[in-house]
Amino acid sequence: MKVLVATEKAFAPVAINQIRTVTEAAGYELVLLENYKDVSDLLVAVSDVDAMIVRSDLITSAVFDAAKNLKIVVRAGAGYDNIDLPSCTAHNVVAMNTPGQNANAVAELAFSLMLYQARGGFVGKSGTELRRKSIGIHAFGNVGKHVAEIAKGFGMDIYTFDPFVIEKDIKKYGVKVCNTTEELYSKCQYISLHMPANDKTKKSIGYHLLKRMPKGAVLVNTARKEIIDEDDLLKIFEERSDFQYLSDVAPDCIALFEERYKGRFIFTSKKMGAQTEEANMYACLAAARQIFDYFKTGNEKYKVNK
Repeated sequence: MKVLVATEKAFAPVAINQIRTVTEAAGYELVLLENYKDVSDLLVAVSDVDAMIVRSDLITSAVFDAAKNLKIVVRAGAGYDNIDLPSCTAHNVVAMNTPGQNANAVAELAFSLMLYQARGGFVGKSGTELRRKSIGIHAFGNVGKHVAEIAKGFGMDIYTFDPFVIEKDIKKYGVKVCNTTEELYSKCQYISLHMPANDKTKKSIGYHLLKRMPKGAVLVNTARKEIIDEDDLLKIFEERSDFQYLSDVAPDCIALFEERYKGRFIFTSKKMGAQTEEANMYACLAAARQIFDYFKTGNEKYKVNK
């Protein structure tokens, strides 16, 4: 069996060393395609592999057409909107993700952004503190739980809204439960977003929610840029000079932010949520183990396509 690790953004060396160890111990061959610049390189690399591990790489129908032997592709991370799932299913390939492996790294990034914002970019001017500020966690999954734990350490007042998590499980984390998104946004100066990008969530964060946030509002997005209605975001920025936006991936309208709203936003140069050595290692090892388990036992626990 041949396993391809195909990553435009390479895993940390320590992660690759670990994955090589477990792959060879299982009797599989490991193939690396790191930091590639052209999709043609990917199409060649997938031609004879049985399994593939990717990060944010676009896995399109063309990739599946080229991968004649491919049986499983695993996204080393939680989000999998970079994989063409209908094409995956049509080619009889199982697609999986590795939920929870990057969760702490993403949560820590959210607080890195908030601290940098609260202290005004560390330029010597007086800033504010996170302690006793209210934070709303929009979606209480793996990342949301880590955000709650960190926020508790900072002494923040923590709220969440997630209709898919039962209330008693949320309250274990010392978090107050809101009944609606409108209630969450009305109560919280900071809102941290942690939902996937899908047909229901894309452009779901818009003016009707943002206008409810109290004075000094800060929207923190370490999820996906597609969940934001950018026209509505620009509208709230135009109306409210107190509003700030911190995002792990710049919006499509970045030019307007840079022209009009300097000092009121922070955008990472590329998606940084999972960019730690630990998250690299946890996610890629989980991906490898899921592949081996699938071939050995048929386990499809983390399958994301139908």
